[in-house]
Amino acid sequence: MKLISPKFIYHGMESTQEIENILDDLGAEKVYLLCDPILEEINAIDKVTAILDSKRIEYVTSTNVMAEPSVEKGNEIVSEVREAGPDVIIGLGGGSTIDLAKAASLVAPQEGGIADYLNLTGGMKLENKKIPNILMPSTSGTGAEVTDIAVFSTGDSKDAITDPLMIADYAIADPFYTYSLPSKVAAASGVDALTHAIESFTSVEATPLTDTLAAGAIEKIYRNIREAVWDKTNYAAKDELSLGSLMAGLSFYNAGCAGVHALAYPLGGNFKIPHGESNAVLLPYVYDEIIKACSNKLSKLAPIFEIDTQGKNNMEISRDITDKLFDLVKEVGLPESLQHYNIKEKDIKLLTENALKQTRLLARSPLELRETEIEKIYKNALEGREK
Repeated sequence: MKLISPKFIYHGMESTQEIENILDDLGAEKVYLLCDPILEEINAIDKVTAILDSKRIEYVTSTNVMAEPSVEKGNEIVSEVREAGPDVIIGLGGGSTIDLAKAASLVAPQEGGIADYLNLTGGMKLENKKIPNILMPSTSGTGAEVTDIAVFSTGDSKDAITDPLMIADYAIADPFYTYSLPSKVAAASGVDALTHAIESFTSVEATPLTDTLAAGAIEKIYRNIREAVWDKTNYAAKDELSLGSLMAGLSFYNAGCAGVHALAYPLGGNFKIPHGESNAVLLPYVYDEIIKACSNKLSKLAPIFEIDTQGKNNMEISRDITDKLFDLVKEVGLPESLQHYNIKEKDIKLLTENALKQTRLLARSPLELRETEIEKIYKNALEGREK
Protein backbone atom coordinates (compact mmCIF):
# COMPACT_ATOMS: atom_id res chain seq x y z
CA MET A 1 0.00 0.00 0.00
CA LYS A 2 1.38 3.38 -1.00
CA LEU A 3 0.27 6.96 -1.46
CA ILE A 4 1.79 9.18 -4.15
CA SER A 5 1.61 12.96 -3.86
CA PRO A 6 3.47 16.11 -4.94
CA LYS A 7 6.77 16.77 -3.23
CA PHE A 8 5.27 19.66 -1.27
CA ILE A 9 1.64 20.62 -0.62
CA TYR A 10 0.54 23.88 0.98
CA HIS A 11 -3.02 24.82 1.93
CA GLY A 12 -4.61 27.78 3.64
CA MET A 13 -4.94 31.52 3.43
CA GLU A 14 -1.70 33.26 2.55
CA SER A 15 -0.09 30.00 1.41
CA THR A 16 0.71 31.90 -1.80
CA GLN A 17 3.57 33.47 0.15
CA GLU A 18 5.33 30.10 0.06
CA ILE A 19 6.29 30.96 -3.53
CA GLU A 20 8.99 33.23 -2.19
CA ASN A 21 10.82 30.38 -0.46
CA ILE A 22 10.16 27.99 -3.34
CA LEU A 23 11.78 30.31 -5.87
CA ASP A 24 14.80 30.67 -3.58
CA ASP A 25 15.10 26.90 -3.30
CA LEU A 26 14.91 26.52 -7.08
CA GLY A 27 17.27 29.40 -7.79
CA ALA A 28 14.70 30.74 -10.24
CA GLU A 29 15.63 33.55 -12.61
CA LYS A 30 12.73 33.47 -15.08
CA VAL A 31 9.12 32.35 -14.58
CA TYR A 32 6.35 31.54 -17.04
CA LEU A 33 3.00 32.31 -15.38
CA LEU A 34 -0.11 30.80 -16.99
CA CYS A 35 -3.39 31.97 -15.51
CA ASP A 36 -7.11 32.24 -16.20
CA PRO A 37 -7.97 35.57 -17.90
CA ILE A 38 -10.49 36.47 -15.21
CA LEU A 39 -7.82 36.24 -12.51
CA GLU A 40 -5.78 38.83 -14.35
CA GLU A 41 -8.86 41.02 -14.93
CA ILE A 42 -9.75 41.14 -11.23
CA ASN A 43 -6.09 41.51 -10.23
CA ALA A 44 -6.09 38.24 -8.30
CA ILE A 45 -2.68 37.37 -9.74
CA ASP A 46 -1.19 40.41 -8.04
CA LYS A 47 -0.36 38.26 -5.00
CA VAL A 48 1.92 36.19 -7.24
CA THR A 49 3.40 38.94 -9.39
CA ALA A 50 4.15 41.06 -6.31
CA ILE A 51 6.42 38.28 -5.08
CA LEU A 52 8.13 38.02 -8.45
CA ASP A 53 8.60 41.78 -8.59
CA SER A 54 9.97 41.96 -5.06
CA LYS A 55 12.55 39.32 -5.91
CA ARG A 56 13.30 40.98 -9.25
CA ILE A 57 12.57 37.78 -11.12
CA GLU A 58 11.80 38.12 -14.82
CA TYR A 59 8.45 36.64 -15.80
CA VAL A 60 6.14 36.16 -18.75
CA THR A 61 2.39 36.10 -18.14
CA SER A 62 -0.01 34.28 -20.46
CA THR A 63 -3.79 34.00 -20.33
CA ASN A 64 -3.96 31.89 -23.50
CA VAL A 65 -6.21 29.23 -22.00
CA MET A 66 -9.59 27.66 -22.76
CA ALA A 67 -12.02 25.39 -21.00
CA GLU A 68 -11.69 21.72 -21.95
CA PRO A 69 -8.42 22.48 -23.81
CA SER A 70 -7.82 21.00 -27.22
CA VAL A 71 -4.59 19.36 -28.33
CA GLU A 72 -3.98 22.44 -30.47
CA LYS A 73 -4.28 24.73 -27.43
CA GLY A 74 -1.83 22.49 -25.59
CA ASN A 75 0.67 22.89 -28.41
CA GLU A 76 0.26 26.67 -28.29
CA ILE A 77 1.25 26.70 -24.61
CA VAL A 78 4.18 24.36 -25.28
CA SER A 79 5.38 26.78 -27.97
CA GLU A 80 5.01 29.76 -25.62
CA VAL A 81 7.07 28.00 -22.96
CA ARG A 82 9.79 27.02 -25.42
CA GLU A 83 10.01 30.61 -26.62
CA ALA A 84 10.07 32.06 -23.10
CA GLY A 85 12.70 29.63 -21.82
CA PRO A 86 11.68 29.75 -18.14
CA ASP A 87 13.25 27.74 -15.35
CA VAL A 88 9.92 27.59 -13.44
CA ILE A 89 6.31 27.33 -14.61
CA ILE A 90 3.46 28.57 -12.42
CA GLY A 91 -0.06 27.46 -13.31
CA LEU A 92 -2.81 29.46 -11.57
CA GLY A 93 -6.42 28.77 -12.42
CA GLY A 94 -9.00 26.08 -12.99
CA GLY A 95 -8.32 22.51 -13.95
CA SER A 96 -7.83 23.30 -17.64
CA THR A 97 -5.20 25.94 -16.90
CA ILE A 98 -3.37 23.65 -14.52
CA ASP A 99 -3.49 20.78 -17.02
CA LEU A 100 -1.98 23.03 -19.69
CA ALA A 101 0.74 24.24 -17.33
CA LYS A 102 1.82 20.82 -16.12
CA ALA A 103 1.68 19.28 -19.59
CA ALA A 104 3.87 22.09 -20.91
CA SER A 105 6.32 21.63 -18.05
CA LEU A 106 6.90 18.09 -19.26
CA VAL A 107 6.42 18.32 -23.04
CA ALA A 108 8.27 21.60 -23.70
CA PRO A 109 11.72 20.08 -22.99
CA GLN A 110 10.92 17.05 -25.20
CA GLU A 111 10.73 16.51 -28.93
CA GLY A 112 7.31 16.80 -30.57
CA GLY A 113 4.03 18.05 -29.14
CA ILE A 114 1.00 17.10 -27.08
CA ALA A 115 -0.44 14.58 -29.58
CA ASP A 116 2.78 12.57 -29.53
CA TYR A 117 2.33 11.66 -25.85
CA LEU A 118 -1.42 11.03 -25.52
CA ASN A 119 -2.32 7.76 -23.80
CA LEU A 120 -4.59 6.33 -26.48
CA THR A 121 -2.96 7.57 -29.66
CA GLY A 122 0.49 8.97 -28.92
CA GLY A 123 3.50 7.06 -30.17
CA MET A 124 6.40 8.73 -28.36
CA LYS A 125 7.79 8.06 -24.89
CA LEU A 126 8.49 10.90 -22.49
CA GLU A 127 12.09 11.26 -21.39
CA ASN A 128 13.17 12.22 -17.88
CA LYS A 129 13.07 15.98 -18.56
CA LYS A 130 10.95 18.60 -16.85
CA ILE A 131 10.67 22.29 -16.06
CA PRO A 132 9.81 22.58 -12.34
CA ASN A 133 6.22 23.65 -11.74
CA ILE A 134 4.11 25.31 -9.07
CA LEU A 135 0.41 24.51 -9.46
CA MET A 136 -2.24 26.68 -7.81
CA PRO A 137 -5.98 25.96 -8.19
CA SER A 138 -8.54 28.77 -8.36
CA THR A 139 -11.48 26.39 -8.06
CA SER A 140 -12.35 23.79 -5.46
CA GLY A 141 -12.94 20.89 -7.76
CA THR A 142 -10.55 19.37 -10.23
CA GLY A 143 -7.72 18.23 -7.97
CA ALA A 144 -5.46 18.81 -10.98
CA GLU A 145 -2.78 20.30 -8.75
CA VAL A 146 -2.05 16.92 -7.15
CA THR A 147 -2.35 14.52 -10.09
CA ASP A 148 -0.09 13.47 -12.95
CA ILE A 149 -2.75 13.63 -15.67
CA ALA A 150 -3.49 16.37 -18.20
CA VAL A 151 -6.70 15.94 -20.19
CA PHE A 152 -7.24 17.20 -23.74
CA SER A 153 -10.24 17.26 -26.07
CA THR A 154 -9.69 15.26 -29.23
CA GLY A 155 -12.78 16.08 -31.26
CA ASP A 156 -15.36 13.50 -30.27
CA SER A 157 -13.93 12.55 -26.91
CA LYS A 158 -10.94 13.15 -24.66
CA ASP A 159 -7.48 11.73 -24.19
CA ALA A 160 -4.78 12.43 -21.64
CA ILE A 161 -1.07 12.54 -20.97
CA THR A 162 -0.12 10.73 -17.80
CA ASP A 163 3.34 10.39 -16.36
CA PRO A 164 4.60 10.31 -12.75
CA LEU A 165 7.03 13.10 -13.61
CA MET A 166 4.13 15.46 -14.39
CA ILE A 167 2.95 15.62 -10.81
CA ALA A 168 3.48 19.01 -9.21
CA ASP A 169 6.76 19.84 -7.61
CA TYR A 170 4.81 22.26 -5.45
CA ALA A 171 1.02 22.39 -5.03
CA ILE A 172 -0.41 25.50 -3.37
CA ALA A 173 -4.14 25.54 -2.60
CA ASP A 174 -4.83 29.05 -1.36
CA PRO A 175 -8.63 29.41 -0.88
CA PHE A 176 -8.32 33.13 -1.65
CA TYR A 177 -8.55 32.42 -5.37
CA THR A 178 -11.90 30.64 -4.98
CA TYR A 179 -13.67 33.50 -3.19
CA SER A 180 -14.78 35.29 -6.36
CA LEU A 181 -16.07 32.22 -8.24
CA PRO A 182 -19.50 32.58 -9.87
CA SER A 183 -22.09 30.35 -8.20
CA LYS A 184 -22.40 28.02 -11.19
CA VAL A 185 -18.64 27.47 -11.40
CA ALA A 186 -18.41 26.90 -7.65
CA ALA A 187 -21.24 24.37 -7.87
CA ALA A 188 -19.84 22.46 -10.84
CA SER A 189 -16.31 22.34 -9.48
CA GLY A 190 -17.55 21.35 -6.03
CA VAL A 191 -19.61 18.43 -7.35
CA ASP A 192 -16.63 17.50 -9.51
CA ALA A 193 -14.56 17.19 -6.33
CA LEU A 194 -17.32 15.21 -4.64
CA THR A 195 -17.35 12.86 -7.64
CA HIS A 196 -13.59 12.35 -7.31
CA ALA A 197 -13.98 11.45 -3.66
CA ILE A 198 -16.94 9.09 -4.05
CA GLU A 199 -15.49 7.33 -7.07
CA SER A 200 -12.15 6.80 -5.37
CA PHE A 201 -13.94 5.52 -2.25
CA THR A 202 -15.73 2.83 -4.28
CA SER A 203 -12.88 2.20 -6.73
CA VAL A 204 -11.61 -1.36 -7.02
CA GLU A 205 -8.16 0.13 -6.41
CA ALA A 206 -9.08 1.86 -3.14
CA THR A 207 -6.90 1.37 -0.07
CA PRO A 208 -7.36 2.28 3.61
CA LEU A 209 -5.24 5.37 2.99
CA THR A 210 -7.31 6.58 0.04
CA ASP A 211 -10.52 5.71 1.89
CA THR A 212 -9.54 7.97 4.77
CA LEU A 213 -8.82 10.86 2.41
CA ALA A 214 -11.96 10.22 0.37
CA ALA A 215 -14.31 9.98 3.35
CA GLY A 216 -12.84 13.15 4.83
CA ALA A 217 -13.23 14.93 1.50
CA ILE A 218 -16.84 13.78 1.09
CA GLU A 219 -17.71 15.11 4.53
CA LYS A 220 -16.09 18.50 3.97
CA ILE A 221 -17.60 18.94 0.52
CA TYR A 222 -21.09 17.65 1.21
CA ARG A 223 -21.53 19.70 4.39
CA ASN A 224 -20.15 22.95 2.98
CA ILE A 225 -20.88 23.08 -0.73
CA ARG A 226 -24.31 24.72 -0.49
CA GLU A 227 -23.05 27.62 1.61
CA ALA A 228 -19.88 27.91 -0.48
CA VAL A 229 -21.99 28.20 -3.63
CA TRP A 230 -24.79 30.50 -2.48
CA ASP A 231 -23.26 32.62 0.30
CA LYS A 232 -20.54 34.77 -1.25
CA THR A 233 -19.31 35.89 2.19
CA ASN A 234 -19.09 32.45 3.81
CA TYR A 235 -15.34 32.16 3.55
CA ALA A 236 -15.18 29.40 6.17
CA ALA A 237 -17.31 27.16 3.94
CA LYS A 238 -15.16 28.04 0.92
CA ASP A 239 -12.02 27.18 2.89
CA GLU A 240 -13.45 23.80 3.85
CA LEU A 241 -14.48 23.14 0.25
CA SER A 242 -10.95 24.00 -0.88
CA LEU A 243 -9.43 21.54 1.57
CA GLY A 244 -12.00 18.89 0.63
CA SER A 245 -11.10 19.26 -3.03
CA LEU A 246 -7.41 18.86 -2.23
CA MET A 247 -8.08 15.70 -0.22
CA ALA A 248 -10.31 14.34 -2.98
CA GLY A 249 -7.57 14.97 -5.50
CA LEU A 250 -5.03 13.02 -3.48
CA SER A 251 -7.50 10.20 -3.06
CA PHE A 252 -8.52 9.82 -6.69
CA TYR A 253 -4.95 10.21 -7.92
CA ASN A 254 -4.08 7.07 -5.99
CA ALA A 255 -7.33 5.07 -6.16
CA GLY A 256 -8.61 6.34 -9.48
CA CYS A 257 -11.91 7.56 -10.86
CA ALA A 258 -14.24 5.24 -12.72
CA GLY A 259 -17.62 5.09 -14.46
CA VAL A 260 -18.82 8.65 -13.89
CA HIS A 261 -15.71 10.07 -15.53
CA ALA A 262 -15.75 7.49 -18.31
CA LEU A 263 -19.28 8.53 -19.29
CA ALA A 264 -18.59 12.22 -18.69
CA TYR A 265 -15.68 12.46 -21.13
CA PRO A 266 -17.88 12.00 -24.24
CA LEU A 267 -20.24 14.70 -22.98
CA GLY A 268 -17.31 17.09 -23.05
CA GLY A 269 -15.91 15.79 -26.32
CA ASN A 270 -19.15 15.56 -28.29
CA PHE A 271 -21.24 18.32 -26.73
CA LYS A 272 -18.64 20.62 -25.14
CA ILE A 273 -20.27 20.35 -21.73
CA PRO A 274 -17.87 21.59 -19.01
CA HIS A 275 -16.23 18.72 -17.15
CA GLY A 276 -17.67 19.56 -13.74
CA GLU A 277 -21.20 19.75 -15.12
CA SER A 278 -20.69 16.50 -17.04
CA ASN A 279 -19.78 14.72 -13.84
CA ALA A 280 -22.58 16.35 -11.86
CA VAL A 281 -25.37 15.43 -14.27
CA LEU A 282 -24.19 11.78 -14.40
CA LEU A 283 -23.07 11.16 -10.81
CA PRO A 284 -26.42 10.06 -9.29
CA TYR A 285 -27.46 8.08 -12.36
CA VAL A 286 -24.21 6.10 -12.45
CA TYR A 287 -24.46 5.23 -8.76
CA ASP A 288 -28.13 4.38 -9.13
CA GLU A 289 -26.92 1.63 -11.46
CA ILE A 290 -23.72 0.45 -9.77
CA ILE A 291 -24.72 0.42 -6.08
CA LYS A 292 -25.66 -3.25 -6.39
CA ALA A 293 -21.91 -3.90 -6.65
CA CYS A 294 -20.73 -1.47 -3.95
CA SER A 295 -23.52 -1.08 -1.40
CA ASN A 296 -21.43 -2.64 1.38
CA LYS A 297 -18.84 0.09 0.89
CA LEU A 298 -21.07 3.02 0.00
CA SER A 299 -23.36 2.45 2.96
CA LYS A 300 -20.44 3.26 5.28
CA LEU A 301 -20.91 6.90 4.28
CA ALA A 302 -24.39 7.04 5.85
CA PRO A 303 -23.36 9.28 8.80
CA ILE A 304 -21.93 11.88 6.43
CA PHE A 305 -25.15 12.01 4.44
CA GLU A 306 -27.22 11.93 7.65
CA ILE A 307 -29.05 8.76 6.62
CA ASP A 308 -31.33 7.01 9.11
CA THR A 309 -30.05 3.42 8.97
CA GLN A 310 -32.49 1.91 11.47
CA GLY A 311 -33.93 -1.33 10.07
CA LYS A 312 -32.32 -0.88 6.64
CA ASN A 313 -29.91 -3.13 4.78
CA ASN A 314 -26.86 -1.82 2.95
CA MET A 315 -28.64 -1.61 -0.38
CA GLU A 316 -31.46 0.46 1.07
CA ILE A 317 -28.97 2.77 2.78
CA SER A 318 -27.02 3.17 -0.45
CA ARG A 319 -30.23 3.96 -2.32
CA ASP A 320 -30.88 6.73 0.21
CA ILE A 321 -27.37 8.07 -0.43
CA THR A 322 -28.05 8.09 -4.17
CA ASP A 323 -31.23 10.08 -3.48
CA LYS A 324 -29.14 12.59 -1.55
CA LEU A 325 -26.86 12.95 -4.59
CA PHE A 326 -29.86 13.69 -6.79
CA ASP A 327 -31.01 16.29 -4.28
CA LEU A 328 -27.59 17.90 -4.02
CA VAL A 329 -27.24 18.48 -7.75
CA LYS A 330 -30.58 20.28 -7.69
CA GLU A 331 -29.80 22.23 -4.52
CA VAL A 332 -26.63 23.76 -5.98
CA GLY A 333 -28.44 24.77 -9.15
CA LEU A 334 -26.95 22.36 -11.69
CA PRO A 335 -28.86 20.62 -14.52
CA GLU A 336 -30.52 17.39 -13.45
CA SER A 337 -30.80 15.68 -16.84
CA LEU A 338 -29.14 15.56 -20.24
CA GLN A 339 -32.19 17.22 -21.80
CA HIS A 340 -30.82 20.54 -20.53
CA TYR A 341 -27.93 20.17 -22.98
CA ASN A 342 -30.17 19.42 -25.97
CA ILE A 343 -29.01 15.81 -26.11
CA LYS A 344 -31.43 13.50 -27.91
CA GLU A 345 -32.05 9.77 -27.74
CA LYS A 346 -30.31 9.37 -31.10
CA ASP A 347 -27.10 10.66 -29.51
CA ILE A 348 -26.89 7.85 -26.95
CA LYS A 349 -25.28 5.40 -29.36
CA LEU A 350 -22.40 7.78 -30.12
CA LEU A 351 -21.95 8.63 -26.45
CA THR A 352 -21.89 4.93 -25.54
CA GLU A 353 -19.32 4.12 -28.22
CA ASN A 354 -17.00 6.83 -26.95
CA ALA A 355 -17.52 5.93 -23.29
CA LEU A 356 -16.50 2.34 -24.03
CA LYS A 357 -13.13 3.65 -25.22
CA GLN A 358 -12.34 4.87 -21.68
CA THR A 359 -11.03 1.47 -20.62
CA ARG A 360 -8.60 2.91 -18.07
CA LEU A 361 -11.49 4.45 -16.14
CA LEU A 362 -14.03 1.69 -16.65
CA ALA A 363 -11.61 -0.88 -15.24
CA ARG A 364 -11.92 0.71 -11.79
CA SER A 365 -15.71 0.49 -11.57
CA PRO A 366 -17.02 -1.92 -8.91
CA LEU A 367 -19.66 -2.98 -11.45
CA GLU A 368 -18.49 -3.92 -14.93
CA LEU A 369 -19.98 -1.31 -17.21
CA ARG A 370 -20.61 -2.86 -20.58
CA GLU A 371 -22.48 -1.41 -23.53
CA THR A 372 -25.87 -2.36 -22.06
CA GLU A 373 -25.23 -0.71 -18.68
CA ILE A 374 -23.75 2.42 -20.24
CA GLU A 375 -26.68 2.88 -22.60
CA LYS A 376 -29.07 2.45 -19.68
CA ILE A 377 -27.31 5.11 -17.62
CA TYR A 378 -27.34 7.61 -20.49
CA LYS A 379 -31.03 6.92 -21.14
CA ASN A 380 -31.89 7.40 -17.48
CA ALA A 381 -29.91 10.64 -17.39
CA LEU A 382 -31.76 11.79 -20.49
CA GLU A 383 -35.20 10.99 -19.13
CA GLY A 384 -34.45 12.54 -15.74
CA ARG A 385 -35.08 11.43 -12.21
CA GLU A 386 -38.29 9.60 -11.44
CA LYS A 387 -40.49 11.79 -9.25
